[in-house]
Parts: sequence; C-alpha cells; structure tokens
Amino acid sequence: MLRAFDDAVMPLRCVFCGIRTRAPERYICEGCDDDLPRIASPPPSVTSPFEFDVAPLAYAFPIDAAIKALKFRRKLFYAPAFSELLCTAARDLPRDIDAILPVPLHWRRRWFRGFNQAMEIGRPVAKYLRVPLINRVRRRRATPFQSGLSARDRARNLRSAFAVRGLLRYQHVLIIDDVITTGTTMREIARSLKRAGVVKVSALAVARAG
Repeated sequence: MLRAFDDAVMPLRCVFCGIRTRAPERYICEGCDDDLPRIASPPPSVTSPFEFDVAPLAYAFPIDAAIKALKFRRKLFYAPAFSELLCTAARDLPRDIDAILPVPLHWRRRWFRGFNQAMEIGRPVAKYLRVPLINRVRRRRATPFQSGLSARDRARNLRSAFAVRGLLRYQHVLIIDDVITTGTTMREIARSLKRAGVVKVSALAVARAG
C-alpha cells in the first residue's frame, strides 16, 4: 500500500527517456532496457586475480553519457538505475561472496565531487546480496584521472596506490565500480586484498570500455 501511495504521489520515471515506469519496471523502462548495449563478459584469464569479472554493458551510448553525468554533473538519479542493472548481473555470481568493496576515491576527490559513485551504486547490491559493504581499503595518494592514459601509464599511475587497513577475514570479496577500462584499478585492489588475507576476489561494473 505504501509503495502504491508513493508511486501515485511521486511516480518513478525512466532515467533515459523520462516515461513513467510501471511494475515490474522501476528506473529503466522496458523499451530503453531492450536498447541497452549488452555484452557478454569474457572468462578471466589464467593470470587474472579475479574469480569472476562481470560487466553487463558496453561503455557506449547511452550508458557512457549517463555515467559521465553521474560522476561529473552530480546526476545522482542514475545511481539506482545502475544498481538495478548490477543486481540483475549479480545473479550469475557465485553464492560464496561475503563482502562488497566499492572502489575507493582519494579523500580530496571525494570531497570535491561530494560522493563516491562506486559507493552509491554498490550499496543496493550489498543489500540485495545480504552481505556487508566494507571500506577497509583506502587510496593512499591522489592519482591523476585514468581516462586518456595508455595501459602502461595506468599501471604506473596506480602502483602502490591502495592500502588495506589490517587483515581481512572475508573469503570472497566483490569489488564494484562504474566502468572497467583496462582493469588496472580493480587488479591493484585485488592484489592488495589478497595480501591482506582475502582468499578470492571478483569484479563487477556497470560497463566495460574497449
């Protein structure tokens, strides 16, 4: 009854086209959902630090524009739509995941932006999977933006950029971010988690570039 009342007063609308959505639709209407640039996630390579590496969408229109609007223009209404997509993708992940780690921002960048987009989209996924959202990893230095850098420069940019506070007792941590480009950021975090005692690490993002 409360949901019906809330929908009557403030009806949900599709974040992409603005049309009013109806159950079971929530933040993305059926038409826009059908048009999203879906892709298959490749299996992790032998040298990958991940058990699973999942990104359901290509970093193409309208997803690329929506992610930029969320991060750089504070269009926070995109966050629950991205969370909805991630919750659907998380159904294919193993059941032994026992914690979620949003990719951390350096404190200066978070202060300037006002929020961490990975935290915003990761919180509903943690609730959906019924696991804790952890923030035991910090970004030790304010690295330059990764966009526009080559794979080699990205790796150099992020070397020793993350630190874990203490030992972790989790068996399988899921790292969440908005975009996987070369995967350097998540790989560096995965290595830090495993050095801190985590047995398995998987990665989940809204989109994959390239």
